[in-house]
Formats: sequence, structure tokens, C-alpha cells
Amino acid sequence: MASGSILLWALISSTLGFVLYLGSIVIQGRISRRKAVAFFHPYTNDGGGGERVLWCAVKAIQELRNDLDCVVLTGDHDASPQSLMSRASDRFGVNLIFAPKETKYPRFTMIGQSWGSVYLAWEALCKITPLYYFDTSGYAFTYPVARIFGCTVICYTHYPTISLDMLSRVRSRSSMYNNDAAIAKSVWLSQCKIIYYKFFSLLYGMVGSCAHLAMVNSSWTQSHIEKLWGIPEHTKRVYPPCDTSGLQALPLERSVDTPRIISVAQFRAEKAQPLQLEAFAVAIRKLGRDMPRPKFQFVGSCRNKKDEERLQKLKEKAIELEIENDVEFHKNVMYRDLVRLLGGAVAGIHSMMDEHFGIVIVEYMAAGAIPIAHNSAGPKMDIVKEEDGQQTGFLAWNVEEYVDAIVEVLQMPENERLRMAAAARKRASRFSEQIFYEDFKAAIGPIFSHASR
Repeated sequence: MASGSILLWALISSTLGFVLYLGSIVIQGRISRRKAVAFFHPYTNDGGGGERVLWCAVKAIQELRNDLDCVVLTGDHDASPQSLMSRASDRFGVNLIFAPKETKYPRFTMIGQSWGSVYLAWEALCKITPLYYFDTSGYAFTYPVARIFGCTVICYTHYPTISLDMLSRVRSRSSMYNNDAAIAKSVWLSQCKIIYYKFFSLLYGMVGSCAHLAMVNSSWTQSHIEKLWGIPEHTKRVYPPCDTSGLQALPLERSVDTPRIISVAQFRAEKAQPLQLEAFAVAIRKLGRDMPRPKFQFVGSCRNKKDEERLQKLKEKAIELEIENDVEFHKNVMYRDLVRLLGGAVAGIHSMMDEHFGIVIVEYMAAGAIPIAHNSAGPKMDIVKEEDGQQTGFLAWNVEEYVDAIVEVLQMPENERLRMAAAARKRASRFSEQIFYEDFKAAIGPIFSHASR
């Protein structure tokens, strides 16, 4: 009995000591808070839209508040720390602080990565505690940690970690890239996953509500974040910066001898490229014999072996559909080559369901390629909409609708195509870097004004 009491007291005292130790770290951090904005962005070398938002946000804040230091909290150890620090310092005068590398979780991904982000944020905030904590990668579980350290929490959310659409797909037992076929086929496993998603949604809503300002990249993301986090008065839509100035300069005229349709996307499961091949194969058969035979161009990058395998399967599918001579594959192309390919395309295809925004669709439109995009989320709610009463592109849901859109573009009179392409290009200008800077500053200005009182 006595040994049990001793063990209990030892456990209580060690727990209390640990809590006091953590408390002392937090208190020290709050006392020594630095007049800075710390951007939490674990991967600063991904080269995508998320990295563009990060550096544009840094530039906007430097223009708005040049009295604040800018620091990037990163766990990106894959690239050379020296090269990352040199680029950030030379281009923006920004310091990088490295936290431990994030661990990837093949199962229970959302919970695992969320917990990993909490550890990353704790380590980073122990090294530097800023006045403003700015998450640009969607790690909402770090917000309570930043609040404990006394930071004003700001975020730019590209997409919710969990959405109501994800829940509905599990309920309907639809097999997709984020709902394994084995789970979709099982009633019991689907019920377990629904419980897991509901529990995670509850946690996600609680931590997300800790943000003082939540900027989101689209109407679709905004609707989900407002429902999940419950802070609509602190949620502002700021479209991501799309650098389309070079694409806007391309001529709208296209070669009519061999019409080209382009698809720009990484070779990932959610991009649904097999659907595009199927639609193109059917569309070719629907064209009249007097019509020029079109070319389909896949342009994308491969991140790993799985992406390489998907690319190979697409090539095999093209042979299976007997269109291998009509399809080209361009892997890991340089940007200048991408611009050249976009400048020759009459249409650009996108087929990812629930794409939160869709920068590539904006690039199609800016380049003069008529977009044929998935009829959901960002493309439907924000991008492929009328401009001055003129249609700017097409939305499609299934193979049949994609076929109809492809055939309509290919059979469209040249003057009508030019009119639609011009309207699409004008629409694309709504998502420029300049518009991002204006909307970003308008959203964040009140936060800085309030804090400086």
C-alpha cells in the first residue's frame, strides 16, 4: 500500500514538474515576444501556389508594416537550408527558422499530421515567439499553441483539412482517392470512418475557431470554413495570386490545322486524367471526317514512383483506346515550354472534383485556351463564370458532358472562339497578384490597427 502511494506521489510530482516546466517556457516566450510576423510554412520549396501565397503575403506585410520583422518557420529539410535561407534573405529580407521534419502518416493521416504540426509549432515558437503567428499551410491544430504563447493568430487556408463533402461521400460509400475501395465496400468500416471524421470535424472546428483572422482562397473553402470553424465575421475571401502577365501577352489566334487540347496537372489520382482520355477518345469519333484531327497534350510533373506509374498507365490507356498517335505526354517541362504549349491550345481540360480553387484554369483562360473544368467547388463558384454577359468556358461533371464540351469547342466558328477566349482572358485578370495584394491588405489591415492601439 505504501509503495503504491509513493508511486502515485512520484507520478503526480513528475507530472506537475513537467507542467510547470512547460508553463515556464510559455511565460518566457510571452515575456520576450518579438516584434515580428512568423509564417508557419513547413514546406517552403514546393514551387506551387502555396509557396506563391507565402512570399506574396510576406511582401504585402512588409509594404504594410515595415516595422515588423518577417520570419518563416519551416521544417523543409529536403532542400538545402543554405539555399532556402539565401533565397528568402536575398529576395525578401526574411529569416528562416527550421523546426524538426514533419512525419508522414499513411493511416489516420489527418490526426497524425495534425499532431505532428502541433509538435512542429511548439518547437518553432520556443525558438521565437512573435506578435503575429501566420499559418499559410492549413495547420489549424497549431492555433491553440500560438494562442497560449500570446500570439495574434492569422491564417490563409487553401482548403479545409476535412470537408462536409468528404463526410457525405463516406456515408454514400463512394470509392475515391481519399476513400479507399475496401472501406467503401464495407458497411462496418464506413461507419467507423464516419465516427472518425465526425470526431475530427469537432476538433477541427474547435482549433480553427482560435484564429483571429481566417483568409480563404475561394467561395467553396469559405463556405466550409465558416460552417466548421463558426467564425464567419473573422473569415475573409482573398483569391490566390496568379501570375498570368506573361500568359496574357500570348496571341488569342490558334492553328486550325491541328487543334490542340491541353491538360496541365501533376499525375496524381485526384486529377482524374483517365476520364479526360476517355472523353477525348469519344469526342474524336464524334467529329466529322472533314474536321481536322485534334491532339491531346498532357503536361505534368511526377513527384514519386506512384506518379510515374500513373503516367505509364495513362500511356497504356491511350493505346487501349487506340488514340496513342493523337496524345502527347510532356513530363516535368520548364516554364517557358509550358507557356509555349498553352499558347498553342484551343482548350484546357481540368477534371478534379472539389478543386478548392483551380489556378491552372485561370492560366488556361489567361493564355487564351477555353477552359473545360469540373462542375464543382472553385471552378464552378468563382472562376468559370460569365464576364460582361459573355460565356468564358464550360463546366462538366461526367465523361458525356466532357465529350460534348470538347466537340463544341472544336466545332466552334473561329470568331466565336476568339470572343469566348477574350472574355475568359478578361475574367482571369480578376485573380492577378495586384488584386491579391489589395484584398490581402484590406483583410489584414484591421488586425494590425487593432493590435497597435
